[in-house]
Amino acid sequence: MSGADGIGRRAFLASGAALVAVASVRAQGGEYVAARHVSAPDGSYASQSWHNALPGAIAFRGIRYARAERFRAPVVVVRAEQTVEGAFGPACPQPGDRYQPQSEDCLFLNVWTPALDEKRKRPVLVYFHGGAYSTGSVTDPINDGANLAARGDVVVVTVNHRLNALGYLYLARLDPRFPDSGNAGQLDLIVALQWIRRNIAAFGGDPGNVTVFGQSGGGAKIATLMAMPEAKGLFHKAITMSGQQVTASGPLNATKRAEAFLARLGPGVDPATAPVEQLIAALLATDPVLGGGLYMGPVLDMTHLMRHPFWPDAPAQSLDIPMMLGNVVMETRAFYAPDKPPLAGLTMDNLAARIAPQMRIDISPEWVVGEFRARYPQAGATELFHRIVTAARSWRGQVEEAEARARAGAPAFVYQLDFEQAKHTDDIGLSFGTMPNPTPAQQSMSDVVMDAFVRFARTGDPGWPAYRLARRETMIFDIVSRVENDPRRWERELFARVPYIQPGS
Repeated sequence: MSGADGIGRRAFLASGAALVAVASVRAQGGEYVAARHVSAPDGSYASQSWHNALPGAIAFRGIRYARAERFRAPVVVVRAEQTVEGAFGPACPQPGDRYQPQSEDCLFLNVWTPALDEKRKRPVLVYFHGGAYSTGSVTDPINDGANLAARGDVVVVTVNHRLNALGYLYLARLDPRFPDSGNAGQLDLIVALQWIRRNIAAFGGDPGNVTVFGQSGGGAKIATLMAMPEAKGLFHKAITMSGQQVTASGPLNATKRAEAFLARLGPGVDPATAPVEQLIAALLATDPVLGGGLYMGPVLDMTHLMRHPFWPDAPAQSLDIPMMLGNVVMETRAFYAPDKPPLAGLTMDNLAARIAPQMRIDISPEWVVGEFRARYPQAGATELFHRIVTAARSWRGQVEEAEARARAGAPAFVYQLDFEQAKHTDDIGLSFGTMPNPTPAQQSMSDVVMDAFVRFARTGDPGWPAYRLARRETMIFDIVSRVENDPRRWERELFARVPYIQPGS
């Protein structure tokens, strides 16, 4: 297991009630740095900030919550440790260099709190990032929790964990050394939530009112946690944003993927000791089930995950947890570059051929195009492409989960983001209040979304009716936000005639 490059450890031991000390500790670049120390059950944690920083929340970055050997379950850390000078912890190794530094030693979280000098306990919002289980990091500036914490008077936590092969390569049927490998990334999140339960009160948070929220893969991680017995009781509300997990990867398909990965890694190469760069390169193996790159995600291993997250019904263990489900109206505008296939050269004549592999379901593409052209006679080929593929591929999981909750008598609250023809990821910046250089309309939309999330975290009710099968009530977030009954009913009913099988299952 490789160590964190450039990551130092700072351990503190303390006891008793929360203690706050503020002092100017040194100058850096001519600007004084203020240090605040909080004593928690695990020890003392430090926040460092510049005196000329914008007003908002106090940030405690780079808090270690666990350690883990490669492919093994995480080991809880109960003695306070932080990175040097409160830097973010590293991102998990992954393709590309967008997030730096990267290290297998990546089990760190970050806390933002509005104040440390008050006794009241605030709702806690815990964010899990997206990236389809394979990429991403909460060190992205769009995940900065200061604005949300300050506006909502809440405590915000963001979590990094193991991804791709390091978090989800299922080796249990091939190598007895690694019985937990297929769900190691999920186990990381569980241990992070345990850290929050132990320590968050020292930061002004209420350990009895924890809301998890996540976008794309982050939402799928939450849906999976809702069916994992080890996660029961660790969070009390859930928000998924364009991210669902109806079915998990089966163990036989996951083993096929592991075999393809090991073949790409090379004969005689032990994945437990191979350089991490080799592991990331081996992700280029062709997926034996789906084609394309290898899918990595939670596995129905019958040890940590013993049922599919939302099939054949909503998991009983989490029916008492209020849930919010959201999607955006044009998800796929974020997935396809306009100057590359399948959008480059797209016409009405080849639209059916272009949507066929993208819908991820077996349905007549010519018939689908005919129905959509009749329904939207003024729409061009590109608009129809996004409408069709969004409804067929990206929206179906949310519908499945919302209806499963409604059938169980524990309905979820559903929203649809229409603002500016929203694409996948647009609700991240709105929910954190981190959109760069927002227009007045964008800032107003962000305020509405943040307020709804905070109200839900505080009360379990975001301010609109829950989704029931009789009406399918849905909040439409737009310049004029409003509740609509069964929006896009026609699209929902069209694709409901085809069974939904989640890609990667």
